[in-house]
Amino acid sequence: MRVVAALFTFATLGVTQSNEPLRLEKTIPLPNVQGRIDHMSIDVKNHRLFMAALGNNTVEVIDVKQGKRIHSIPGLREPQGVLYLPEVNRLYVANGDDGTLRIFDGSSYEPIKSIKLGDDADNVRFDADKKHVYVGYGSGALAAMTEDGGKVVEISLDAHPESFQLEKHGSRLFVNLPKSRKVAVVDRTTASVIAKFGTGGAFSNYPMALDEEDHRLFIVCRLPARLIVLDTNTGTVIEKLSVIGDSDDVFYDQARKRVYATGGEGGISVYQQQDPDHYRQIAKLATVKGARTSYFSPDLKKLFVAARREGTEPAAIRVYSVQ
Repeated sequence: MRVVAALFTFATLGVTQSNEPLRLEKTIPLPNVQGRIDHMSIDVKNHRLFMAALGNNTVEVIDVKQGKRIHSIPGLREPQGVLYLPEVNRLYVANGDDGTLRIFDGSSYEPIKSIKLGDDADNVRFDADKKHVYVGYGSGALAAMTEDGGKVVEISLDAHPESFQLEKHGSRLFVNLPKSRKVAVVDRTTASVIAKFGTGGAFSNYPMALDEEDHRLFIVCRLPARLIVLDTNTGTVIEKLSVIGDSDDVFYDQARKRVYATGGEGGISVYQQQDPDHYRQIAKLATVKGARTSYFSPDLKKLFVAARREGTEPAAIRVYSVQ
């Protein structure tokens, strides 16, 4: 992914820490983890966070309750997307360098299967209804597979897929295609593209979040740095707001009607939904340079932000509790 930074000024909000939407609870150091960090997944029951350490060629397993790393899965090839499925107790890891999806036992961390997909295997998502694992890869493809790794169908796209989101109560899938400067809408039943949405003149659309109930899609573009709110029924751009630069993850907090976006420029942008057509930024929280990726757990009410190694400061997970 191309790193595009934007100017971002951290404003004083004039509120006490207890009134801020996020509070830094702890920082979990990850000594000897080198290079870029990509996406994450969670085992809520056992408080395990799985982090793709792309530059380190490992997946780091972190006990977020105890605040320590408990395991490291070595021998990977630029891990980018991770997915933990508690029902089958398996971990799925997409590798960008060799284009594989690797399946591991969730207790022993032993490898179960490796599936060759194509170059740049990236984001991983789960269709809980059909029990299908989706992986984006190559110059334009999504593969749907069984939990055992058997390929069900391949969906063709016109560019490499970045973040994508699935409806839980519908058959649509929304996928960011930054190289073709749009969002593709896929019907999972027919495995075909049924619509294409523009991003209102902003480009490099990488992160995505979905508010299915209100029919809103949140896209973060890096050029310029903007949060774009789209109507999922029409593709209409509802709002454009300034956002932290070099963002690689965005999440929608349905319980609090908030949006959290993290960026490598060194911050978290937090927005409050006033109604489905209006949003306002309520906080700009400083993190550290390079902290691009994150994971929001509504069950644990926490936002986990990954910070790569910078100088003498080791890589770390910053744990924020939602206020």
